[in-house]
Amino acid sequence: MYITITPQKLGANYSQSAADYVDYLEKENQLPGIEEKEQELFFNQEEDGISPEMVVKEIDANTAKLEKMEPKFYSITVNPSQYELKKLQNSSEALKQYTRAIMKDYSSSFNREINGRPINVNDIKYFAKIEHHRAFKGTDYQVRENQPYATKILELKNEIRKIERGEMQGSIRSREQQIINLEREAPHQQNGQRIAQGMLKDGNQSHIHIIVSRKDVSNSHSLSPGSKYKASEVELNGKLVKRGFNRDDFFKKAEKTFDKQFQYKRNFVETYQARKDFIKSPKAYFSAIMGLPASEKALAIKMLRETGIPLPPVIPLSKAQLSVKLIKTIQKGILTASRSASIGI
Repeated sequence: MYITITPQKLGANYSQSAADYVDYLEKENQLPGIEEKEQELFFNQEEDGISPEMVVKEIDANTAKLEKMEPKFYSITVNPSQYELKKLQNSSEALKQYTRAIMKDYSSSFNREINGRPINVNDIKYFAKIEHHRAFKGTDYQVRENQPYATKILELKNEIRKIERGEMQGSIRSREQQIINLEREAPHQQNGQRIAQGMLKDGNQSHIHIIVSRKDVSNSHSLSPGSKYKASEVELNGKLVKRGFNRDDFFKKAEKTFDKQFQYKRNFVETYQARKDFIKSPKAYFSAIMGLPASEKALAIKMLRETGIPLPPVIPLSKAQLSVKLIKTIQKGILTASRSASIGI
């Protein structure tokens, strides 16, 4: 499970309204061949079949006392792994149920009170949507490692056009054959085609997009999951006031909710805590893998390689292999992968 929380993009080039983001979330419903009955509609904690127009209206109207350069909403993206998705009988309905469950986890992760009581899910104004397709991005390792081939193919195509226009001499047939060879030689293929940016990914790619208002349903209280304050208390006007949002708490709760709801047995490398250890201390991370039972260790290594993180040819599975040089190599690969958001076991 890989969850991200992102504030609304603000600035001269971005709208103050949620309309652009809601339009973006409608992209799947506009794919060729998608019938109306197959379209995924927005939903919230109580309602289904909510129109995009209603989402924009509700989010845009719920912004009392927010400054122009303050986010009016946050985007939460929930990305189950292929292993997790296999546990779902019906992706749309199961993920809808899961969304409603984790929004309770979300609300309980605020260290705030409203009218003297803890925040609950009924205080949160949100709308969610299930999507079933993903396209390869420029940051995906498959696209990055195929890029030298893509660059050379583009050069050859430009040369062919120049030859056709009489601007240079050479064999068109020879260049066309080179292009065919390069397409075949690219290291990452899908259904016999070179993987390129924008290509739809195979398999079950179901995931969840949630748009959450910055203000509570009463439009009176600011609830920011992007708060720089972790869950804590501060003295204000002589009183202790709770503040902050605990992201770690939310991510861990969402993970446990999935495991309980779908009877999922989570491998060590799939845990949120393990991913944190992976980034901060590869040595401790691999030491923990060494201590796993044989079958769990084998699955852990398999899952790790599937992330696309640049790893050394030999993953350390003994203390003797955990050299300083190897750890630095792994650390560099992890940092590269984390910057491109590809750590999503």
